Amino acid sequence: MSAKERLAWAARLSAACAALLVALGAPAAWGQSGWRPERLVELIVPTGPGANNDRMVRIVQKVLQDQKLVTTPVAAINKPGGNQYLAVVYLGQRGADPHSLLLTNPTIFTNELTGVTQQHYTSLTPIALLLVESNAITVKADSPMTNMRDLMDRLKADPDSVSFAMPSRGGVTHLALGAAVKAGGLDPKKLKVVVFKASGESITAVAGGHVHAMVSSLASVMPHVKAGSLRVLAIAARERRGGAAANVPTLREQGIATDGVAAWRGMSGPKGLSPAHVTFWEDALAKAVESGEWKSFLEENDLSPQFLRSREFAKYLEGEYATTKAVMTDLGLLK
Repeated sequence: MSAKERLAWAARLSAACAALLVALGAPAAWGQSGWRPERLVELIVPTGPGANNDRMVRIVQKVLQDQKLVTTPVAAINKPGGNQYLAVVYLGQRGADPHSLLLTNPTIFTNELTGVTQQHYTSLTPIALLLVESNAITVKADSPMTNMRDLMDRLKADPDSVSFAMPSRGGVTHLALGAAVKAGGLDPKKLKVVVFKASGESITAVAGGHVHAMVSSLASVMPHVKAGSLRVLAIAARERRGGAAANVPTLREQGIATDGVAAWRGMSGPKGLSPAHVTFWEDALAKAVESGEWKSFLEENDLSPQFLRSREFAKYLEGEYATTKAVMTDLGLLK
């Protein structure tokens, strides 16, 4: 065999070996997506540092790096302001860049439906649903209202007799309460709403007897329920939570036929991402939510795991958008 023939034979052998490896499932890159980050990744938080939105993004950031799910640097970037709209603008300025992801929540619905922005939620690429928080209706521990029937009876007698503390008018907590009141046969437009900047201020107002009830995430009130200063009347959820909240009934268990409006959290990318980009990120996030750090965060905050990949997340968003729009119409908040 001549030198030229030996070189040709070696080339054919190398090609055959490569083809065999592909056939046996050996990936050319992690996740078999054909793409992975090539430079700094930004995980954008639409609120300020310290609260749960920030905490969950930083847990994801840590897991992605510690487990080498992403081999380039990963940074958590806080972009608060404009009722979370500034974060969406910041993401959009990057074009179809797969190195930027945004933590999204129902505010992307309400901002468009109330006219804050004309940007529809479909202007983002859904990557994965991470969790769904339960909204809770809470009163002072010694309140004469011990269940949702007591609350509804009081509202029927006089809608002004119950004041509700919440972080924003038209936000997900307001919508959850509106859905419950409508399902109970009452007019949600007549609710007496008192807006506070944060759930901590609402808790202080309710515990001090200045406001009759509050609507918030279950996680924000459970430490005070455990301490004996507050009582949760119900959660807006399809089923009860576990742990310390196992004894808290749902709205449906008390004859109010609604699951409310979900306080979901997910990761989204800019519009125009390729299937390879989406596949990489949904695979990476699927591994991240299996980490001990993420599971500990859920347990500490009485949250249930609820992970959906991109396609299922898109379907979920479609349903939640329709529900949100219907409740906002009932509340007279639709632009």
